Amino acid sequence: MELINQHTKAIMEGCKERARDAGLSFTDESLEYIVTNRDLLELTPKVMIPTLYDYWVHDLEVLREKGKYELYPHNPYETVINTRPPISFYNDNNPDWLNVMIFYHVLGHIDFFQNNLYFRHTWDYDFNGQALSDKRLIARLRSEKGHWVDYVIEFARAIDNLVDFHGELARLYTPETATLSERLDYYFDVFLQRLKKVSMNDYLKEVARYNDCVRESGEQGEKTFFAGAAKKYPELEAHFAKRDGTLPPKRDLLQYLMDESPFLNRDENEWMKQVMEIIRNTAIFFQPQIRTKIMNEGWASYWHEKLFLKDDRIRGHEVDFARVHAGVTSLPRVGLNPYALGMRLFTWLEELGDTGRYSLSYQRLAGVKAREEFDTGAGTGREFIFRIRENLCDYLFVKEFIDQGFTDRHRLFVVDRRLDRQRQVWQYYVKSRKSDDYRQMLLNTLYHPPVIEVDGERTDDGQLHLVHRFEGKQLVRDYLANTLLGIGFFWGGAVSLETSDGVLERPSGGPAAEGAEEGEIRWQRVRYTMRDKVLSRQAL
Repeated sequence: MELINQHTKAIMEGCKERARDAGLSFTDESLEYIVTNRDLLELTPKVMIPTLYDYWVHDLEVLREKGKYELYPHNPYETVINTRPPISFYNDNNPDWLNVMIFYHVLGHIDFFQNNLYFRHTWDYDFNGQALSDKRLIARLRSEKGHWVDYVIEFARAIDNLVDFHGELARLYTPETATLSERLDYYFDVFLQRLKKVSMNDYLKEVARYNDCVRESGEQGEKTFFAGAAKKYPELEAHFAKRDGTLPPKRDLLQYLMDESPFLNRDENEWMKQVMEIIRNTAIFFQPQIRTKIMNEGWASYWHEKLFLKDDRIRGHEVDFARVHAGVTSLPRVGLNPYALGMRLFTWLEELGDTGRYSLSYQRLAGVKAREEFDTGAGTGREFIFRIRENLCDYLFVKEFIDQGFTDRHRLFVVDRRLDRQRQVWQYYVKSRKSDDYRQMLLNTLYHPPVIEVDGERTDDGQLHLVHRFEGKQLVRDYLANTLLGIGFFWGGAVSLETSDGVLERPSGGPAAEGAEEGEIRWQRVRYTMRDKVLSRQAL
């Protein structure tokens, strides 16, 4: 692995000038390295961060990737990581014309990293340098504690998706002047939601009432607000005085264990918290990249197409570019290509902004011909997609902008399969061409970790109580025992988890009957308890 030569660096700097002229925004400094396919295979398990801490699972993944590469040789073109300065890696056999295209793609990624608000917590420090410091700390602890360090890493990585990423962002975006009092936090977070269990409509009414009181009474607004709340809930002050036993539910399980575990807070176990903090910070750092895959890749693909087609260095390589570009951004009929979907959606939104179709007046049109001819000449498409790049993640991107016009334009559909009992083969068929169904299919593929909260009222030194907020998908049972074992190790005692399991109710006649239906799933609330390394299950 070595830095690119001066000739290639000059090409990159030329691409930066053209990208800035087109509206992209990024820092001046960047590092570009030339790597071999073998280097890329070894960097992939470490999420392309060369200085990430060593862990035995990385070695296994390297062996697996090398085995796959021997069976199916492939040639990855580039990868870029969100550090300060940003670092990108390029295959050593890329020709100059291909590097021009790839540089534009990388600059699109860097622009996204440095301007999308979901990456805000990554802007103020260099993760590559922090990872090197973490790696040295873990190496020192491993020399002192031996294999116990790997146990802690393994147990922590099993729950590193249960970090409060949105809470981390909320702290960054909450102005210092907007801090709320402890009584107000208690009223909205605990009293209304957990004790009174008010409806969403009543909760929003209270929020609106608080805003009205602050707007009308200024500094005395909170006092006026609670005067009205006391009339409605005379018991509020008594509950607030005993609030120590009714703490808000904790969503960041790793942070909660580090703060509250009697076992981890012993002097001899303080080193474990250092390792857990490294795992937690690494997980939070990579959260936005998982949550913006479609947008990020689509944005980079949009710009490498826009900028490269206008670049005079394409001359003589038009066919080569078309072949590589099609391989990256072709839209599969079955499956999901985030490069292809994201790029086409940004192009579609630019068209909506230019024609003024992202408006209420367009939405009110019912006729097909009227919709086709609608064009206000607004010309705000480029500005529109830049705002989207700045403010949204994949969930909001898909939820808001996948509509029937987009799915019809690209002939998108939902595929399902059914068993041909006579031939004993699966038949794939078009299940739906509706945008609602296609949008829901995409939403189901997005990253969405389970919401597991700590029940503070029932948790004590002897047992940790966790509650899974069920959202239609049950936890994978195969992982429950080992995961709860690790959590119990960190807690230093028993741990219980309330969740929902699916029970398949078969129709009369049983599955062996000819033409029998699959049956329906009934959800049952259960509690899993890990005590003394033995897992038990109880129906609630």
